[in-house]
Amino acid sequence: MVSIPQLQIRQQYGRIGIDADPGRQSIEQPKAEVQIRTTPAKLDIHSPQGELEIDQSRAWDALGKGNILESMQRIYSQAHEILLQGIAHRVEYGNRLADISKPGNPIADNAEQEAYHFPEFDYYGPASMDNVDIRYTAHKPEIQVTEGRVDINVIPHKPIIEYTRGKLDIYMQQYPKVEYIPPIIDTVR
Repeated sequence: MVSIPQLQIRQQYGRIGIDADPGRQSIEQPKAEVQIRTTPAKLDIHSPQGELEIDQSRAWDALGKGNILESMQRIYSQAHEILLQGIAHRVEYGNRLADISKPGNPIADNAEQEAYHFPEFDYYGPASMDNVDIRYTAHKPEIQVTEGRVDINVIPHKPIIEYTRGKLDIYMQQYPKVEYIPPIIDTVR
């Protein structure tokens, strides 16, 4: 039997090595500065006092202590009536003296009545429970509002970002190769 020589081929694959460390990132956000300035509102209220008017003139007039001109006017307007009453009284006085049919003393009786009889003038004003007039005048309050303010000032700060690069090494861990092994050929025979 004849042996046929064989060629041997050996193959080795290449291997790539990767050494990687991830990068690091840090982000820091400083707080913003906020400045607030407030101007308060003002409220001014001025309330003028009301006015109270009390008119007692009719009450004083009803008590006989009113206006003298009004009292004299009343007396003047009643004088004619008082005069007529006085004349009627004198006529009655004369009639009593002339009547001799009655027993007694007509002069003494007339003198007694004359002692307590006076002509009466009504110089008082009318009496009433509504003789005092009260009038109140209210005044509106004066309100003045000054608006307040709020001033806000914001100073933002940029974020602080730090990044540390990671490591990435790529290398050949094993190179590829192809190996040919020829057959042994015996040339000597």
